[in-house]
Amino acid sequence: MNKNEIRPIAICVFENENRILTYSHFDEVKKLPFHRPIGGGVDYQETSESCIIRETREELGQEIEDVALIGILENIFTYEGNPKHEIVFVYNATFKDRSIYSKRELKVVEDNGEEFTACWRELGYFDDYQRLVPEDLKRLLLNKNRGRC
Repeated sequence: MNKNEIRPIAICVFENENRILTYSHFDEVKKLPFHRPIGGGVDYQETSESCIIRETREELGQEIEDVALIGILENIFTYEGNPKHEIVFVYNATFKDRSIYSKRELKVVEDNGEEFTACWRELGYFDDYQRLVPEDLKRLLLNKNRGRC
């Protein structure tokens, strides 16, 4: 990605009781962990909804349903010392295979072959050290759960 580009991405917040599914990364420059829901870049001529369906299939090998847009966030941040800018389409959906909700962890496989573990975490787990990204996602989810826009 060109450093002067704004990247459109789509993420999906899968909810399981009071928990959401995220996987962890670590910023070596900031020396901080961060957690992100499943998702990725929107391809040219692909809708953000189609993107999240594709990303869930690619990363988790799972099909989803009841896909609903819950918000759009603008995310300006620095990762590994590089400035980034994203427009983030935030979705909610359910797994067609309901047994997924009873699993403690799920294996995530990225396009480049990297593997991660996704875990169910309560919103209260995330703080200034264990950050949920994009940065405004926690606020969006708390407002959604309170019934506000």
